[in-house]
Formats: sequence, C-alpha cells, structure tokens
Amino acid sequence: MTILKISQLTKTFGPLTALAAVSLEVAQGERVALTGHNGAGKTTLMKTVLGLLAPGSGTVTVGGHQPGSQRAREATAYLPENAAFHPALTGREQLGLYLRLRGEPAAKGPALLERVGLAQAMNRRIGTYSKGMRQRVGLAQALIGRPKLMVLDEPTSGLDPVSRQEFYAILDDLAREGTAILHSSHALTEVEARTDRIAILSQGQLMAHDTLAALRLSARLPLRFHLTLAPGQSKAAMAALAERLAEGEMTGEAANSGRRLDLLCPPERKLAVLRAVTELGALLEDVEFIPPSLEDIYTHFSKRSEG
Repeated sequence: MTILKISQLTKTFGPLTALAAVSLEVAQGERVALTGHNGAGKTTLMKTVLGLLAPGSGTVTVGGHQPGSQRAREATAYLPENAAFHPALTGREQLGLYLRLRGEPAAKGPALLERVGLAQAMNRRIGTYSKGMRQRVGLAQALIGRPKLMVLDEPTSGLDPVSRQEFYAILDDLAREGTAILHSSHALTEVEARTDRIAILSQGQLMAHDTLAALRLSARLPLRFHLTLAPGQSKAAMAALAERLAEGEMTGEAANSGRRLDLLCPPERKLAVLRAVTELGALLEDVEFIPPSLEDIYTHFSKRSEG
C-alpha cells in the first residue's frame, strides 16, 4: 500500500527551479533515503510533503490526502535535524505536553519514552540530556498517534556511532510495524545498509531512484578485488592472472616487497574475474571484494545533472 505519492512535483521560486517534475512513492513499511547536496531540493520536497509549501504543479498525497489537511497531518510525523525542547522540563513532562496537545492522555508518555530507550532518564531535566537523548525525545514525540508516514531530516547529525545504531534500530522496528519512512541524510555510508530504496536529487531533478543493488547495475561502475598474495608467490600469481584476465582488469604491483594486488572489472566481468582469482589456489592468501559504495553511486548520478 502506497502511503506517500509524489507525481510530477515542480516547485519554483522566481527564476529558480527547486524541484523539476519529481515523482516518488513510499509504501507502507518501506524506508526510502533521500540524498543530495545542499540546494538539491531535499528541504523543498519535505516541506511540500509536510504541507508547509504548496506544489507549483504536480500532486502530493499522504494516505490519499492532500498535505496540510487534517487527515494528512494526523498521518504524518516529522523529526528535524535539531529537535529543541524546554531545558527545564523533564522528558516525561515535555512528552506529556505534546500528548495533551494531540488530545491524548499524558499517561502514555512513559511507554513512548521507554520505547526509545529513555526509561531511566524520563524524570531528568532535558537540559541535562545529550544530543542523542534529545533526538530520542523527538522520536518519541513523533510516535504519538502511530503515524503512517515519518519524515526525518538528518536525524542522526551529531550523534555518536552507538547512538546512531540504536536510533536506526528503532526505525527498523517502526518499518516492520508498517510505518513508511522518508529519511533525508548526507551520511551516505550510514544509510547504505538501513534503507530499502535510495532517491538521489541533484539540482531539483530526481536522478535515480531504486534499490542499492539496482543502482549499482545501472551505474555500471567498476568492481574492485583486493588480493593478498602468498609470500614468495607474487610473480607466479601475476603470471597466472595475466593468462586468464583481459587487459586492463589487473592494476597495481605485486613484487617481493608488496603482495597486494588490485583487480578492477566492469560488472559483467565479475564472475570471470572471480573464477580467475579462485583458480590461484595456494598462490593466494586472502581476497576482499569491494562493490561500488553508495558514495560512488551518488557521485555518478549527481554528475549527470551537470552535463
């Protein structure tokens, strides 16, 4: 079931085109990462989804409803990069306030705070919280009313690695329960393994939108094998590989003083290179296969908009 549907969305500000015919969908339980450089159009898109900006042309619906409508607001939660709360309130008091504003009993607060890992700190003043803890309060606030769509704008910026992992674990649980998640982030290595699909914006255009595996196939970036050759076997390994591989698939040097060797190959040659490496047998000590990273893919598709 599609929760968020964006069709041919265009938004201009005077002579500037912030979004150009962008189409994007997020289904129930799906995590979509929205990536792009500063000025790519991410903020404009999210503000339109939230109903803070009206589309210039095209349509946006949240659960079938127009952004900004009562039904769309009830279905949508938002967490900004820097969630701000009153430092003199405890986590429990702050969340109780938000619950009452939503017409729900403040007694639901402790359960929400426990879900985001703040059970032991809910009675402490927010002014004593770390940034990671404040983001958890923001996430607890976003969970009020069990939203169908969660819009996250750089939610892990400034968090330490442990806090980031814990934050994403909560998002994974939400997705499994059916929440659709649209997640904007610059931390490409961070979202690489925590999303179902990736949308790449550049200069207001949606340059690519698919799974990471499909984007790798589409980009056709070279794959890399890092080989560690057995001691004293460098020359023999080089000769054996030269017999099996096409010119240009083997780079680097493997001499007595250095046993590392890089193999580069296009995607369609991956299995042939893998067979050649496997046939080295005892000449090989270790092998590491490195596919193109999300950063490589992002750079590839972003440059298309500059052509």
